[in-house]
Amino acid sequence: MPGIVLLVPGGTGQLGRDLVACSGAEVEVRAPDSTELDVTQTGAVIEAVATIAKYAKESGKRAVVVNAAAYTDVDAAESEEERAFAVNVDGPRVLAAACSSRRVPLVHVSTDYVFAGDADRPYEPEDELAPRTAYGRTKAAGEDAVLGSGAQAWIVRTAWLYGMDGRNFVKTMARLEKERDTVSVVDDQRGSPTWSADLAAGLVELATRIASGAGPDRRVLHCAGGGDTTWHGLARAVFAELGADPERVLPCTSAEFPRPAPRPAYSVLSAASWRAAGLTPLRPWDEALHEFVTTYADAAR
Repeated sequence: MPGIVLLVPGGTGQLGRDLVACSGAEVEVRAPDSTELDVTQTGAVIEAVATIAKYAKESGKRAVVVNAAAYTDVDAAESEEERAFAVNVDGPRVLAAACSSRRVPLVHVSTDYVFAGDADRPYEPEDELAPRTAYGRTKAAGEDAVLGSGAQAWIVRTAWLYGMDGRNFVKTMARLEKERDTVSVVDDQRGSPTWSADLAAGLVELATRIASGAGPDRRVLHCAGGGDTTWHGLARAVFAELGADPERVLPCTSAEFPRPAPRPAYSVLSAASWRAAGLTPLRPWDEALHEFVTTYADAAR
């Protein structure tokens, strides 16, 4: 099949940078940052999608948009819901409309926060949405906007993302290991840690399938690291990977660390939909963490 060209709004974020790293002979990635392509600016979005569609046609490639732009500050969203709504709902709505008019497929990245977080088994795509935070509400509304747009679109939910760029839990734990004798981490929230590089590879696999005309029938998919753990368990694993004593990570409850936005107690995402679509499931979270920490430590030297 011909090569593909990906337009990635939010291209300089954690996931966007890993999507850029997937660029190669068969996959070309164009990843503007928010100053180059603000998804809340209708004219800019329409122009960007028209440009990528024209380029793909002229170069004999297939264009796909992978939307990695999002307002992701979960706590700040509680007091800035209007801003979060603009980025997480209005932006995807405009992007989907532009994609529909140019017949460019869209893959929109979403989150485990669209669920209530009170399940007792991994969430499936068809489970009821019941977000309990402003961030979750805006991401759920963004999904609805995309799916109701008439665009050829897919939603990919992920969870507990970490990577080389930006702030994230794994990098914070690596820093605190050097700064503190002990750290206290909540042990009553369970999820699926996901390395953004692994997610990026999965999104490129999906985009390639879509470009070939063999996109999954199911329009909402889950893609996260295999298995699950708590934040406490993840922190202990980070310490162990660094050669530090994991006993220095102490368990605590969410009640001991109140936040403006409540975190889901359980937000494990099932890989069944991804696997059923014939896509490669992400590797176990601890295996990915081992490679990430090794790479991160080498880069820090």
